[in-house]
Amino acid sequence: MPTKTSERWIKDGDYIKQALEAAGYQVNLQYANDDIPTQVTQVNDMVTKKNQVMVIASIDGTALAGALKDAKSSGVPVIAYDRLIRSTDAVDYYTTFDNYKVGVLQGTSLLAGLAASGAAKPWNVELFAGSPDDNNAGFFFKGAMSVLQPKIDDGTIKIASGETDFNTVATLRWDAAVAKKRMENILTKSYSTADVNGVLAPYDGISRGVIAALKGAGYGSGGKKLPIVTGQDAELESVKSILGGEQYSTVFKDTRKLAEATVKMIQEIAAKSTVTVNDTKTYENGVKTVPTMLLEPVSCDKANCKQVLLDAKYYTEDQLKA
Repeated sequence: MPTKTSERWIKDGDYIKQALEAAGYQVNLQYANDDIPTQVTQVNDMVTKKNQVMVIASIDGTALAGALKDAKSSGVPVIAYDRLIRSTDAVDYYTTFDNYKVGVLQGTSLLAGLAASGAAKPWNVELFAGSPDDNNAGFFFKGAMSVLQPKIDDGTIKIASGETDFNTVATLRWDAAVAKKRMENILTKSYSTADVNGVLAPYDGISRGVIAALKGAGYGSGGKKLPIVTGQDAELESVKSILGGEQYSTVFKDTRKLAEATVKMIQEIAAKSTVTVNDTKTYENGVKTVPTMLLEPVSCDKANCKQVLLDAKYYTEDQLKA
């Protein structure tokens, strides 16, 4: 797993470990603290110790190619977990959510929130994307822009900063502090005489960084509304923010189901049976098209968030209290 700085990766690691141990496997769970050389060393160590299957949520989608060459030559199957590993033929399978659809849900939610806000058109919107070294970030952004670009083209949405290119709006390591600083700079440069109406944010940590910058500029108080801000991962702090009327929405991905799909894949590999996938065309990593198991994301806002998460038993009623 890449890091413990995000609540979701801790949960993912725990879910997989518990499910595998319940099935009788021994599990070596490592976190790399978002440090690429550390993750490379961890992968090399696992190959040396002849681990039977490796599940990797990569920090950098291209940095593991060398280490995974040894895994392939040693006959260790590799499952890319949630993030596609690029530039290698050593990745055998991929388990993830429909990442393009995540972006579509974010763009759709942003438009719905803007329409309901009563703000006059054109709507002033700013764009944030995820980490440029994470393959998923591109899918999220392309999905969202498939919804937003027509509205930019017809003048319904205005990007006052002029920053629309993925590499310009990307947020290295999905870092909330990096997003906060960029939002502060945008507000200073482009919004001295106008208000922001909406922000496309691809992940709840980025959303919270953006909201912190907006609050620092007076939004959310004195009659100045917070913009419509999207998110992803249904992190508890952001869910509470949605229920409290600050963050507008998030995309819920039940990572327990992703863990279950991954565990099933491991068991099928071990049994030398047919491995369950549902997409053999979409996820091309630069060397091969990786057989993939795709799961469905769910959009959540204040109207449905509590019910969706309680029905899924993802959180308890007590956890969702302010």
